[in-house]
Amino acid sequence: MRTALTALVLAVMAALTGWSVVAFDLFGDADDEAFFRREGAAPLFWLVVVIWVVFGAAVLLVRKLPARSAAALIILGSVGLGAVAMAGPPNTSTDSARYAWDGIVQNAGESPYRYTPADPELRDLRPDWLYPKTVVGSDGAATCEGTRIMGVREEETHEPMCTALNRPKVPTIYPPMAELFFAGVRAVVPVTAEYWAFQAAGLLMMTAVTLLLVRALRKRGKPVWWAALWAWCPLVASEVVTNSHVDALGALLALAASLLVAGGMRWRGGIALGAAIATKLIPVIAAPALLRKQPWKVITAAVVTFALLYVPYVLSTGIAVLGYLPGYLQEEGYDDGGRFPLIELVVPGQYGLIAVALILAVTAGLVWWKTDPADPWLGQVVMIGVTLLAVSPRYPWYALLLIPFIAMTGRGEWFAVVAALALRLFAPDEWAWQIALVTALVIVVAGSLVRLGPEGRARLVPARLRRRLGRGRVSAGGPDAD
Repeated sequence: MRTALTALVLAVMAALTGWSVVAFDLFGDADDEAFFRREGAAPLFWLVVVIWVVFGAAVLLVRKLPARSAAALIILGSVGLGAVAMAGPPNTSTDSARYAWDGIVQNAGESPYRYTPADPELRDLRPDWLYPKTVVGSDGAATCEGTRIMGVREEETHEPMCTALNRPKVPTIYPPMAELFFAGVRAVVPVTAEYWAFQAAGLLMMTAVTLLLVRALRKRGKPVWWAALWAWCPLVASEVVTNSHVDALGALLALAASLLVAGGMRWRGGIALGAAIATKLIPVIAAPALLRKQPWKVITAAVVTFALLYVPYVLSTGIAVLGYLPGYLQEEGYDDGGRFPLIELVVPGQYGLIAVALILAVTAGLVWWKTDPADPWLGQVVMIGVTLLAVSPRYPWYALLLIPFIAMTGRGEWFAVVAALALRLFAPDEWAWQIALVTALVIVVAGSLVRLGPEGRARLVPARLRRRLGRGRVSAGGPDAD
């Protein structure tokens, strides 16, 4: 009965997920001043809230199921939710349009770092779905039509052009492992294949992480239902499948690295870690928890893998392989410390960058010191979660790296960080985001303290202070007390 009820709740969640994909998006028309529009985002926001509530109900139900039934339902639910997430095109981001373009360019024998999408040198490679033709109005002006499309001018010729790519006048930002992934996906589909190609790849990665989690949890005697925290997570279906973010590949490789290192296979784990870092760079924050024992093996394998992945692109493009990364850091405000909304509440201005660096350094040191080499996942949750809180990236898909490790530990309180980042998509106002981040921090701290229990919380107090407090209580309650 409980299995059927859980399946029914999952079916409701799948229906709501499909509705959110086909009926709502955050894109304006091509002739709007802004590519993204948030004025009409309220219906999608509230629908997403409902989906998260249903997700919570499903997780509560699956906790009571036998391990075998739970595992089967978790895997089937993951596939089903991922499949319905393919019901329509991206609804919050067009990053996968850039993925497709980079793959098309590479499969034509050109480096993705050499030319920008607006460069006329690549004009013959442009498919109509990524570069629709301009429409000439009655006044003779060329315009663009449709959603997920913006109008820009081609470099050098300055002719009007339409494109689905955001930032079409800058080179790609993605590291080599991501670029190889883009080329691989586009190599097996025709050039006319649209967003579904990377959505299908996202579904495969979503399922792969689910299978790894189920296997790892069962092998280690941990509750298998924890895998549902990834498998059924609304953010995973949305950002791994519908919007197809390559962060999913980084999360998959980082999880694989942690499982390999925890199993004593440090060379292999280092290779997986290097590939993860060469996907999106940010998975480097998963590393400190993997370096407690024989770190030189993991570090050597990761560095060599990272370097080897870059070699073909460096040989063909040189220093241009840095792409838009320096410009992106400046655009986001990370270069001068002016883009840390949570830290700004305590350390204003340019000192924010120093404060963040200190927080991350101390956290990395503590994680390395305290982590059990055979059980690194809590350390990874802490390192990744603290980084997301301190750095506060604008985009919720950065939280995809955190979710597999929440699932490996069952530390559901860290979903508050995921929710805080997701809110930024709908409510970009700084004050709203700061409230969300502070709330997330409070929930994480409170949840962690509750998990420690009375004895664990007592150990947080220095021994000397505990002895003084103990003597004070004895004195206050002694025979001479009133």
